[in-house]
Amino acid sequence: MSDTTHFQYCQKLVVIDPVTDSVLLARRKGEADYDSVYSLIGGKMETTDGSILDAIRREKEEEIGKAAIIAIAEALSYNVLFKKKDGNSMILPHFYAEYQGGEIELNDEYSDYLWLPKDQLESFSPMIETIPEAVRWATEIGELVKKGEGLTRL
Repeated sequence: MSDTTHFQYCQKLVVIDPVTDSVLLARRKGEADYDSVYSLIGGKMETTDGSILDAIRREKEEEIGKAAIIAIAEALSYNVLFKKKDGNSMILPHFYAEYQGGEIELNDEYSDYLWLPKDQLESFSPMIETIPEAVRWATEIGELVKKGEGLTRL
């Protein structure tokens, strides 16, 4: 008997605005597992991506545009295993990203976005349930890489 398991690598960005102490959330549109639910931005790595950083940059530009400037701590990730409704699994590495300015221009995968103050995460809904823990992790990492050290600008 052959049991084939498919994994997708789907990087997520925990984009934090250090000025407002808030996190960027975008409402998914037309997504099988989380339609109309707020999520972090990011997406699947493609075979044409030259590296994980290339995939992160591509997804960032596709989902929130080139005008939005962020910097990420690319060497560290918070990893989550997600089992999709279709039976496949996803490995979701979450990367700390610091918002540095510029306009957010969502693509058609999302219906809207918001900057949610981190102190409102526990009571906010509808949101993917793993977000509060990922934001706690990212906040700790952000403290370690303050003042732009260890960050790559996208």
